[in-house]
Amino acid sequence: MTLPAANGQTVPKLESPVVLVHGLLGYDELKLFGLTLKHYFPGIPEVLRSAGNKVLVPRLSPTSGIRDRANELRDFLQREVPGGTVHLIAHSMGGLDCRYLISCLGMERRVRSLTTIGTPHRGSSFADWCLERFSRVLQPLLDRLGIPYQAFFDLTTESCLYFNETVLDADNVRYFSVAGVFEPTWLHPEWKLPHDVVFRSEGPNDGVVSVASASYGEHTEIWQGDHLSLVNWSSPAQQVLGNRIDRIPQYVDIVRRLSALEKQMTQENQLV
Repeated sequence: MTLPAANGQTVPKLESPVVLVHGLLGYDELKLFGLTLKHYFPGIPEVLRSAGNKVLVPRLSPTSGIRDRANELRDFLQREVPGGTVHLIAHSMGGLDCRYLISCLGMERRVRSLTTIGTPHRGSSFADWCLERFSRVLQPLLDRLGIPYQAFFDLTTESCLYFNETVLDADNVRYFSVAGVFEPTWLHPEWKLPHDVVFRSEGPNDGVVSVASASYGEHTEIWQGDHLSLVNWSSPAQQVLGNRIDRIPQYVDIVRRLSALEKQMTQENQLV
């Protein structure tokens, strides 16, 4: 079954729910006095649900480490999808949480696929740069405030090297990825520093995560845009100029690929 999306594309109906997992400093939605001010994946769940898909967006600790966030995600899945399988689509650090969930928390049979979006699989040199300069000042402050900060250490290139050596892929899960490429201009001064830091060490990047680090699994797509635009955010300059990038067609393409994957898996199971 497929239904037309707002842009004229068709949205396939998947057999398994889609779980959208946010990254560092993320959330499911921000509310004030009962009113929703901001979604982490703006517009995407609504379009995917238009075809009858079950779409879930968990809220994980914004700054806890990968292990803790992965445990939170496991608890969420066991509560919301008891016994069923899911497709995970995860932005940034969320992709590492999902890999840990699959490989280290006994959830490999519950996940059909993982698509990571701008995930620093090999870490980010901007995380290295920040910790070298600010950890001595910020760590005592965050300790005093009781705010977790392990996430910032988990995203360094050294930490992710160890992560990749110890967190191995599950044979029955299909892994895909998206990497972003972005060249900041005077309209996007907020990305200039992190982009240049990452570019010097790793080459083309989305502002914080390089293409080399984000590439993972059996297929990687390259999207033009900054790290937050990959989840359909727009900058103030884009809103004023009217040149924001609508990511919904690309997310529909991801779901279309997952639909084909489900059909392939069904055929393979029938032959066994």
